[in-house]
Amino acid sequence: MKTESRGCQPEDSYVQPNGTALAATDESTVAALDTEYQAAVQNNDVATMDRILADDFVLVTGKGQIYTKADLLEEASAKSVIYELQQDSNQTVRIWGDTAVITALLWARGSDNGKPFEYRLWFSDTYIRTPAGWRYVFGQSSLPLPGEHKEP
Repeated sequence: MKTESRGCQPEDSYVQPNGTALAATDESTVAALDTEYQAAVQNNDVATMDRILADDFVLVTGKGQIYTKADLLEEASAKSVIYELQQDSNQTVRIWGDTAVITALLWARGSDNGKPFEYRLWFSDTYIRTPAGWRYVFGQSSLPLPGEHKEP
């Protein structure tokens, strides 16, 4: 997995009142958290998803469907979607103060209520810094990409 920062230059780094630059640390922290979240989705790990998702989380898909934190946790609990693969690539992390946006290409394969699926799509995940740490507050995905599905 490749992590890049394009939205934050050294002179743009978030600086705490004590003068400590946090951008590089924040980028790696948020990248690791998003990777942990993707693994939790793949494994239907409700506890990890619950910890990472903000209570007011919203996901908007390319098909216009809207999901809340409760929707995603219910789906994971029911194990109605079983992932063989949920892997992202081309990950970029951008930090602006207490906001981080991750963009990546997702490749997913599995079954939804017994019906097989496989797709690749782009997504953007928005995280905010809270007193309890970074939380995933908003996600938006593209429509599945057309064409053959190949390994990233």
